[in-house]
Amino acid sequence: MKEIGKRLRTLREGAMLSQVKMAAALSTNQSAVNRYENGQSTPPVVLFRAYADYFDVSMDYLFARTEKPQGQLYEYKTQISADNQQLRQFIEMCFDPQSPVSGKMKETLLQMMTGDDGK
Repeated sequence: MKEIGKRLRTLREGAMLSQVKMAAALSTNQSAVNRYENGQSTPPVVLFRAYADYFDVSMDYLFARTEKPQGQLYEYKTQISADNQQLRQFIEMCFDPQSPVSGKMKETLLQMMTGDDGK
């Protein structure tokens, strides 16, 4: 919690705001802002959102998960294996075997679901 408090204080001081002005902007009181900045109490989620909106930073930045104010982009990697037989059977059942485009559509769907882009 201390790291989050430091981050909140740094943002406020960087904008040259007093705790009183910050409290007014967040619709809270100065003593609450002081407790948050000193790590004595945790702001409610609604106040974290207000801080993020006010300073135009991400929640990841406020929670000290990244040093980038805009936040960290995470690339999702699916946990579905390309050789999952149940998945392959399900996809087979979803398409008309008589359709000339079924083969390509099935492979595309499987690639999307497994995250395998063929590279």
